[in-house]
Amino acid sequence: MDKRKSSATAASGSSSSSTTNKSNESSSFSYAASEPVVAVDTTTTNQDAMLSQRVHRVLQNYLLVWLDANMDESKKDFKNALKRLRHIVTSITIFTNARQCIDFIREINNEKVFMIVSGSLGQHILPTIHEWPQLDSVYVFCRKQSVHEQWAKTMSKVKGVHNHAKLICEALQIDCERCDQAMISMSFRGIDVSFMYTQLFKEAFLKIDYDDTKSIQELVEYCRLQDDIPEDEIKKIEQNYRDHTPIWWYTAPYFIYSMLNRGLRTLDIDIILKIGFFIRHLYEDIEKQYHEQQSTSARATSIFEVYRGQ
Repeated sequence: MDKRKSSATAASGSSSSSTTNKSNESSSFSYAASEPVVAVDTTTTNQDAMLSQRVHRVLQNYLLVWLDANMDESKKDFKNALKRLRHIVTSITIFTNARQCIDFIREINNEKVFMIVSGSLGQHILPTIHEWPQLDSVYVFCRKQSVHEQWAKTMSKVKGVHNHAKLICEALQIDCERCDQAMISMSFRGIDVSFMYTQLFKEAFLKIDYDDTKSIQELVEYCRLQDDIPEDEIKKIEQNYRDHTPIWWYTAPYFIYSMLNRGLRTLDIDIILKIGFFIRHLYEDIEKQYHEQQSTSARATSIFEVYRGQ
């Protein structure tokens, strides 16, 4: 599968739909943001290249699409908003052309799509894509809230009409957590087959004699090739993996949890092989904790600790 390094992609171009919406939608950048600006790599691609290069996402079960005909990526407000959003969704694709945006969403099969759209463009394209199963939630971003709230109320996937990035981020955070939980629940529908494969993988990993140093480095190199893993989190694994227990890493707010769960849910062999050493470490750590708590409970009544899982 082709890899793409950029996490935020601007797909520029003009069409009848984007041209007719060059009204006062530049007000989309009236953010209530006070955070320092952080540069974000952005790549401009044409439509054919964009659609042919399917991104290999290994971290999250969803992605964010942002459509605004008057997007100005050089503005401080835009960079601040993008920084806020990337704390929630690591894979963000940006469009100024409505047709390219629709074509991109149509090609999404394995993830859910969250969408930020300007008021005028949203009113124009949402009737076309609203019922698509991959589209999860839409957030209308504009100044004229009262105007766009009227049509937005008729579409169940529109979660609100906002004029501040902070409000969209708060709503997006809630919906992403809901999406993660829904994905886990859905995976149980095929539990017989999934459970069988998971057991086979587990037994295989427990028999492999891993070189931890080499395995960590291979995981780090693999992660750096992906589209949606923050470099600062990769460095934490590279430099500090042995400073914490596997359970700590699995429950910490880093990519390990999402990556492992996505790999097992989708049976992605590349992910599973690269993270196999961690699966073994995690299994051994949980087994150790279990025996210690069993020993403790035999002597006295105690609380039995459990951990979140895929």
